[in-house]
Amino acid sequence: MNATLKETKELIMDAAIVLFNTKGYDGTGVRDIAKKAKVNPANISYYFKGKQGLLEACLTQFFEGYLSCLEEKVFLLEMAPPDECLKQGLKSILSFQRENHLLTRFVWREVSIDSQISREIIASYLVKEKYLFHLILEQGIKEGIFANLPESLVIIQLKSLLTMPFLQSQYLREVWHTFPQEKYFVEKYMIMIERWIDSTLCSLQETRHFDRKII
Repeated sequence: MNATLKETKELIMDAAIVLFNTKGYDGTGVRDIAKKAKVNPANISYYFKGKQGLLEACLTQFFEGYLSCLEEKVFLLEMAPPDECLKQGLKSILSFQRENHLLTRFVWREVSIDSQISREIIASYLVKEKYLFHLILEQGIKEGIFANLPESLVIIQLKSLLTMPFLQSQYLREVWHTFPQEKYFVEKYMIMIERWIDSTLCSLQETRHFDRKII
């Protein structure tokens, strides 16, 4: 039975993600991807307009899924305390990244290279991510839940907590005896992140609005 259009595109993207991780973007050819996906090389041109279009599709798929995790929690700010929104947003992002760990590792590596392609595609997504974090942090400071720390530094720290396990998975394995793709990684890691939020971001004044619905 012939694969549907959606299935063919998914096969190509899955193959590309594996090869981009193992051979790098520059070291991977269209024929390599087609061979691994078991499709005609012409399909890659037809569906993605070539390798760069395939890269753009991978980046778009990742960041749209990534940002939706955070955006959902921002929408709950009127019903739940900002610290809970932040914790649940980070947990949702980590779960998404764990489920897509190969794509996640490739994307964060690509961002760290700071190539022209990544700058053009990723810039708008990173601006939106910064804005979503800003909304949560601003509301937390306003309610007296978060300490009034430099926002840019807090966002950098949050970003590091989200990306480090996937950029340095071997180091994580050495010091913590786990890989980010493992089943219980998110639950274990979130315990540490929640402690960090409570001890670093939350102010000494235990201001809570218990009449608001918790997530």
